[in-house]
Amino acid sequence: MADTAYAKAGVDLALGNQVKARLSRLLKSATRPEILGKVGGFGGLFGFNTRKYKQPVLVSSVDGVGTKLKIAFEMNRHDTIGQDLVNHCVDDIAVLGAEALFFLDYLGTGVLKPHVFNEIITGFAKGCAENNCALIGGETAQMPGFYQKGEYDVSGTIVGVVDKVAMLDGRGIKPGDTVIGIASSGLHTNGYSLARKVFFETMKLKPRSRVPELGCSVGDELLKVHVSYGPLVQALLKSFNKPGRARAIKGLAHITGGGFIDNIPRVLPKNCGVIIRKGSWPVLPVFDLIQKHGKVDESEMYQVFNMGIGMTVIVSGSKADGILRSTRRRGFGAWMIGEVTKGRGKVKLVS
Repeated sequence: MADTAYAKAGVDLALGNQVKARLSRLLKSATRPEILGKVGGFGGLFGFNTRKYKQPVLVSSVDGVGTKLKIAFEMNRHDTIGQDLVNHCVDDIAVLGAEALFFLDYLGTGVLKPHVFNEIITGFAKGCAENNCALIGGETAQMPGFYQKGEYDVSGTIVGVVDKVAMLDGRGIKPGDTVIGIASSGLHTNGYSLARKVFFETMKLKPRSRVPELGCSVGDELLKVHVSYGPLVQALLKSFNKPGRARAIKGLAHITGGGFIDNIPRVLPKNCGVIIRKGSWPVLPVFDLIQKHGKVDESEMYQVFNMGIGMTVIVSGSKADGILRSTRRRGFGAWMIGEVTKGRGKVKLVS
C-alpha cells in the first residue's frame, strides 16, 4: 500500500493505476473496428456506421448478477462473473433482434485486489469477444467500509442496434404459432437467493460439497456460465426473417427473473396466451434438487427459475421444424415446448 493519507484511509490510487495499466492487454480481444481512441479516456468512443441500416434503432440494457456473486466469493473464483454479466445483457437485447455493439462495466469493492480485478476483467473481455461486442469503458470504485471483506459488486450496460423494420416486438404473434425452448446451462443469473438457502441452509452443504445428482460440486454447478444466445439469434434471423418475406421468427423471451410466467407475456399481444407443456424438455437436476429439498411449489419453480430453458422463440408453426433443426445444428439443445393460443397475455403450464 502506498504511504499516502488516502491510501491509509483505504483508497490506494497507486494500486488502482497499476491494475488499470494492464487493461489494454486484457481488452485486446474485446474490440471492434468502430472503436476510436484508447482505453482510459473520460468517455468511450464508437464510430457508429449508420449507412448499414435503413432506420437504425439503438437498444440498451443494464443488469447485474445478483447473489451469484456470493458463490464466486466462497469458491474464490472470479473469472466467470464477467461472462455471466455480458451474456445476460446480450440476451436481453437479442430478444428485440439487436446485435450487440459495446459494453461498459462497473466494479465496486472495498479493497482492490489485483488478481481478482484481473479475473473479473478477463471474464468481461471473454464475454465481449465471444459476442463480437467491444468493451468500451467502465468504472472501478474503491469504497472502504462499504463492502464486506473480500466482496465486491458488478454491473454492466450494453448498447446494440437493430434496423427498425427488422425489430422483434411480438406484433405478428398469433394463435397456432409454436414456442421453441432453447437449453440453459443451469440457473444462469436468477434465483440464487432461494438456491443458496436450499443448498446451504436446508441441505447443510458447502460450496465445495460434491453432489452425485449434479456430477460436480454445488459451487461448480451454481457458477456455470450464463449462455449467450445473441450470435445464435442473429444467425436464425438472417436465415428465417429475410427482408421482404413473412417473418418466421416473431418473438423471443429471455427466461430470467420471473421465469416462464412473467417473461413470456412481455412479448405477447393482448389477445394471445401461451401453453407450455411440461415434460417436453429435460429439466436439469439442479432444479429437481431445489424443488425437492426446498419443498417449493411447482408453479413457483416456473416463476423463479428457467427450469432448463434460457430462451423461448415464438415462430410460425409451418417453419418450426426448420428453425428447430437449425438451432440444434449450431450446438444448442432445443425442443418444441408449447404453442400460442387465444388468451389474455398469460402463460399456462400443462402436463
